[in-house]
Amino acid sequence: MAGTADQLPTARRPGGRTARVRAQTLAATVELVARDGITGFRYEEVAERAGVHKTSVYRNWPDREELVVEALLQYADDVGSVADTGDLRRDLVDFLMVIAAGLSRPTVRALALATQAADESPTVRRAAIRILEERTAGTRRRVDLAIDRGELPPVDCSLLGEMISGPVHLIVNRAVRPFTRADAERIVDVVLAGIRAAPHT
Repeated sequence: MAGTADQLPTARRPGGRTARVRAQTLAATVELVARDGITGFRYEEVAERAGVHKTSVYRNWPDREELVVEALLQYADDVGSVADTGDLRRDLVDFLMVIAAGLSRPTVRALALATQAADESPTVRRAAIRILEERTAGTRRRVDLAIDRGELPPVDCSLLGEMISGPVHLIVNRAVRPFTRADAERIVDVVLAGIRAAPHT
């Protein structure tokens, strides 16, 4: 599936039994990529995990890269982006909760592996990076709106994203305790207070 330089290809969405077979296959693919990497899984394993016949997998996705790209696109929404409710604090807190939930899903692990797959599969890597770039672009739009509305002073969107998301990864990956909304609120409050208190030119 090829997209333009500025647009991701879209996942195909047939109906009925075919849709169920495709959904099961794509979900199984994401899980196996998250576990074994892009070239580590076998079509037979995909079929077994999906509960479909392996010929269905081969027939619909004769190319492994196409299968992985479509699977990632199908679950791209798991990555999340910042919404705009008009309340910046709430939007950022909600965003951190989405990130925390996403870290427990195979999609995020599969995306992380795909972005590192320059040697294994440049095509899959490009698709994964584009998915992440779209999330970053959404966050940038929300931050720009906050600056325009006077909710924030001028700030580097990438730095803001790293400051609020870094602690989420740390807490979730340590797996010592669940990440809570209270955690998200504390992180956002500290980061926003620091940004607002810092000198700006």
